Amino acid sequence: MSYPGYPPAGGSYPPASGPYQQAPGGYPPQPGAYPPQGGYYPPQPGACPPGAGYPPQAGGYPPQAGGYPAAPGGGFPPQAGGYPGAQPGTYPNMPPAGQSGGWGGQPGFGAPGGGMPQGYPGGPAPGQQPMPAYPGAPNPSMPGYGGGVPTGPTPPVAPTANKGYRGSIKDLPGADPLRDVEVLRKAMKGFGTDENAIIELLGTRSNKQRVPLKAAYKTTYGKDLVSDLKSELKGDFEDLVLAMLKTPAHFDASELKEAISGAGTDEACLIEILSSRSNAEIQEINKVYKAEYGKSLEDAISGDTSGHFRRLLISLSQGNRDEKETVDISLAKQEAQKLYAAGENKVGTDESQFNAILCARSKPHLRQVFHEYQQMCGKDIEKSICSEMSGNVESGMVAVVKCIKNTGAYFAERLHKAMQGVGTKDRTLIRIMVSRSEVDMLDIRQEYLRLYGKSLYTAISGDTSGDYKKLLLKLCGGSD
Repeated sequence: MSYPGYPPAGGSYPPASGPYQQAPGGYPPQPGAYPPQGGYYPPQPGACPPGAGYPPQAGGYPPQAGGYPAAPGGGFPPQAGGYPGAQPGTYPNMPPAGQSGGWGGQPGFGAPGGGMPQGYPGGPAPGQQPMPAYPGAPNPSMPGYGGGVPTGPTPPVAPTANKGYRGSIKDLPGADPLRDVEVLRKAMKGFGTDENAIIELLGTRSNKQRVPLKAAYKTTYGKDLVSDLKSELKGDFEDLVLAMLKTPAHFDASELKEAISGAGTDEACLIEILSSRSNAEIQEINKVYKAEYGKSLEDAISGDTSGHFRRLLISLSQGNRDEKETVDISLAKQEAQKLYAAGENKVGTDESQFNAILCARSKPHLRQVFHEYQQMCGKDIEKSICSEMSGNVESGMVAVVKCIKNTGAYFAERLHKAMQGVGTKDRTLIRIMVSRSEVDMLDIRQEYLRLYGKSLYTAISGDTSGDYKKLLLKLCGGSD
């Protein structure tokens, strides 16, 4: 859609940078480089006889059956500085023999404080002591791992890992806030309101392009944009538009405030926000909440909740979860047993043990813990929580587990419940569509289709109407 005096921005998003060009000087080797030419080194005494195809042929060694395929373009170009170091989440490079830091000398698996898993699936490494009571020493109160490689599903992996940008809304190249507010002013000036112009503009700008419109509007016209929009719009469409003009931290803080001080407590909203945001996001929410409402978020939670549910929310509101990507498998096994001992293998439930592990450990580590728990006792961690707890603390713990296992599926389920049955929980629908549109909306759409057999776009279309529906579908980004 075009506007007078506001030509459409050219180019695509993001700007294409052309195909990847292979660095010169890569493999295969140039004359005089490795491998040696005629006169190669003779085999040493006691060495294996050379295989077929030796000495080296022109262009390098011939590929072996079952080996790695050759890299496209003639091979893999050398990296600056030689062999690349270990990437995050992978095994560190092995130090030379005799130096400290080898697999036997330092904690393994790239995890600080970790170690090679003891006794599972094999015995401990030479010179290491078996881990007490896990699983070599018998413990009749704990189900042990069987010998050999465990059966069952592999540990779940975060669905958004290494997928790049998964939001549905992107920056619009060339967007100018002064031109944008002129469009908004024209849409609201005179008789009637041009809702389509508002939808088209806000639905094609990212949050960092929308938020400055408030200051630009006041600078240009000496009026408050939010007040003008409130006077022109109404209902759910108004709520959605105003939500899109807030920063993520301000929007989350306002939703938490409403969940705590509104009619009754919206426990599901509290746990949704606090279980799905990063440490940095939660810390920013705390700052905004204190500045906007004159009291800390922790004090607000303490005054409106109680018991183990309050402890869970306060733990999450600290924004202090471990965010390392590495996983200590031996620690994951120990913590799986701790959860079993605190719930299924105990008369009553030690909720504090669940709280300590679920709120402090990193998400990759907890996915491993859940996998080990399933392998150990043959029961999903969610089902154990449901059988051991009740009320808000059960709902809260289950939400944390679901969000850690698969964040996209967690939000897909939240959206489905918001639109299911008589009436729509519009506040929940607006909050998720706005807050996830630049985070993982593509994953949510994918999980919605998998879980419910229809696209999120279709579900929104059938459950909402008018301008409200049009703007929600902009945030959705398309049908699947």
